[in-house]
Formats: sequence, C-alpha cells, structure tokens
Amino acid sequence: MTTLPKPDFAFLTRHPAHFIAFGFGSGLAPRAPGTFGTLVALPLYALLAAAGLSAIQIAWLCVPLFVVGCWASAVACRALGVHDHGGIVIDEIVAMLAVLAFAPESIAGWGAAFVLFRLFDIAKPWPIRWLDARVHGGFGVMVDDALAALFAVVVLRLLVDVLPL
Repeated sequence: MTTLPKPDFAFLTRHPAHFIAFGFGSGLAPRAPGTFGTLVALPLYALLAAAGLSAIQIAWLCVPLFVVGCWASAVACRALGVHDHGGIVIDEIVAMLAVLAFAPESIAGWGAAFVLFRLFDIAKPWPIRWLDARVHGGFGVMVDDALAALFAVVVLRLLVDVLPL
C-alpha cells in the first residue's frame, strides 16, 4: 500500500503553484478537501460579482483560470510525485465558479449548484470516470471536474425550468 504525501503549510508556500493548486490552503483540510475547495468558489464568485463582473464574464474568466489550474496542478503533482493528490482543489474551484455562472442567484440556486456539482464530481459517471483514469498531468486533473461542471449545469438548467430556484 502506498501512502500519499501529506502536504503542509510549508509545501503551500514553497511555490505559488502549490498555493494555487491547493486552493489557497483549502485543500489541506483533513477530510473532504474537494468539498472545502468547492466551498471556496462561493465567496470568490460573490467577490467577482461585487467587483462588477457579470455571470457571463465570470464564466469566460474560467477559461484562463482552467489554464492556470492545469499549470498549478502539474507543478504540484510533480512535486508530490502523484498523478492527482486529493488536496489539489483548484479544479473544484474553477468548475464551481463555472456552475455558479449558470445558477440562479439565490440561496436555493447556489445550494442546488453546489449539490449537483459535488454529486457529479464524486460519482464520476461515464465519461468523467473514464477521463479521470486515462488523462494525466495538470490537464487531467482539471478536465474531469470541467465535465462534472457541465453535467451539473445541464441538470441545474433543467431543474430551473420546473422548480422555482
């Protein structure tokens, strides 16, 4: 049995990519780091909206953030010697920002967005699981969550048509 490396604060501060990949420290959570990373997206989205960015602008911002996430994840994975460490949560943050851009701006809308994204991210239905197993490197870390976000957005938009979110 292989033991995963246990990154700490010193690891986070060793390289900017580590800090980004580990979601500004949220990926160091001892349990459910992906959920903690996803939660980081909520206030981050609110800050971007408060700064004057529209939902569509935030959605487009996810494109360069995806690229930065690929780089940061690749650097952190290399440093840790693993394919995709559970503490790397920039993929959850960027994906959740994208889902929120298509969610109704309400507690129910954001709650549904959060639950749907976590559901697809954890369950990894085909082809998400297939991508996760076969695509490696920083792009591999990011792409399965991007697809989970797409699934979440599709279901969320279908729900919006039938429920008052």
